[in-house]
Amino acid sequence: MYLFLLFLIVPLIEIALFIQVGGWIGLWPTLGIVILTAILGTILVRSQGIQVLNQLRGSFEDLRDPTEPLAHGAMVLFSGALLLTPGFFTDAVGFALLIPGIRARVFQAIRKRVRVQTFEYGDPRKPADPTIIDAEYEDLDSPPRSGPSGWTRH
Repeated sequence: MYLFLLFLIVPLIEIALFIQVGGWIGLWPTLGIVILTAILGTILVRSQGIQVLNQLRGSFEDLRDPTEPLAHGAMVLFSGALLLTPGFFTDAVGFALLIPGIRARVFQAIRKRVRVQTFEYGDPRKPADPTIIDAEYEDLDSPPRSGPSGWTRH
């Protein structure tokens, strides 16, 4: 239901803002602003995206939890989609998501609602039980096999 309301209300807000801004400054300046915000948004999304990718790479190299850089990357990607969508409201939300402080607050709000069950780094082959010893063995009591294994044909 919330998604339906979002898809209904956002276009109505955009139409109202286009009518208001177009009435104040005219058609061509309004269209110019829409095009300018799309170009400026593309440039900013690219630079913010590079920064977020570097943070993500650093978290992988330092074996830190990559959740926050991944969330920031998703928000930058969403911001780019909003900035390419024509409209003043979506541009305002898109530019807001490009501000790292706002992204951090959005991440904290999302983090309060989402609970991660487990997250651990390490060797996945390492047994969880410390009494289990992972090893290879060779049976010395059986005679050595000569010739091909049972898996090949002549």
